Amino acid sequence: MTTRRTSTGNLLTLAEVLDELRVPRSTFFRWKATGRAPKTIKYPNGSLYVRRRDLDNWLNDHEEEAAA
Repeated sequence: MTTRRTSTGNLLTLAEVLDELRVPRSTFFRWKATGRAPKTIKYPNGSLYVRRRDLDNWLNDHEEEAAA
């Protein structure tokens, strides 16, 4: 999957994150409420963004070992 770059550079919009994770908005906000979502940045207008590196780190932290 290719990452669409926003005008904010290495920041992903919430829609981009949801698309990449293939989860609905409600799931992401449940994860966020319980401290299990990637770190987000909230702009004063309420928009949420995620740094590309934070999402990559979060994905690495949730990677499972292959079954032997």
